[in-house]
Amino acid sequence: MITQESKFFASSDASLPPLVMQITHLVGSYMIWIGTTDVQPENMEAAISRGRLCQDWACAMPPTSVRCSTVPPAATSICRSSASDVALPMAQRLARRFKKQIFLSVDIPPSFAVTGQAPQIAVEMERRAFAGLKETEGS
Repeated sequence: MITQESKFFASSDASLPPLVMQITHLVGSYMIWIGTTDVQPENMEAAISRGRLCQDWACAMPPTSVRCSTVPPAATSICRSSASDVALPMAQRLARRFKKQIFLSVDIPPSFAVTGQAPQIAVEMERRAFAGLKETEGS
């Protein structure tokens, strides 16, 4: 059964924007979009519809055996700009942790790269993606 859910995450740091994540649970895989927003939680669907799916998009497969546990999961960039390289390693870590194929789109606006906040936002996104998937797996 295919399910979809959206999550809003208030920022844990006042200098960073809130995040919105949409998780589509497919059969044996997850398709995730996560991005920054300037809307309130009740308007998060609008933020998702304005999001850029192909900003930085990657796919990762979990290791197929215990022997492969030290090898990074197989992964590829589906679409990315020259300024973005966050989705690929994040998708690999999520695939390893959740043992599912991960399609991950990370939407960090270029303005945050200019201000030097992109790495902090990426760390927050990964932390929230782990938490969101863990919650999804538990339900």
